[in-house]
Amino acid sequence: MSARAVVKAFYNLDLAKAEDAIKMFDKECQLHWNSSNGYTALDYDGISKKLAEVRQSFVTFTYKLSHLLKENDTITARYTAYAATIERPDKVEPIAHFISIWEVKDGLLYKGHEISQLFDENPSSLSSYS
Repeated sequence: MSARAVVKAFYNLDLAKAEDAIKMFDKECQLHWNSSNGYTALDYDGISKKLAEVRQSFVTFTYKLSHLLKENDTITARYTAYAATIERPDKVEPIAHFISIWEVKDGLLYKGHEISQLFDENPSSLSSYS
């Protein structure tokens, strides 16, 4: 499977239901994530724990890809995460916007660099920057 296909397959999963999603990650993987809450570094075990938390907290957790760019075995993805919580299982809402850069090694997600921003229903006008 190509690097692009590996990344696309991951972002096509519903992480709330995909009990085997961790199999898409190399045992030596690293994820460096800059979020609205600060910086987090995760290894294989940390990613596995995050995936388990998603399965416990959400009825559905999916992504909508808007860009998927390839350069050698490095893939850049731009997407929005959508989820329905256990408390509101019939309401799927956008959670956050992401850009992720993944290095794929031997058909597995190996090194990731990610930046995210919480979804804002009422973004301020850009005219304030003029």
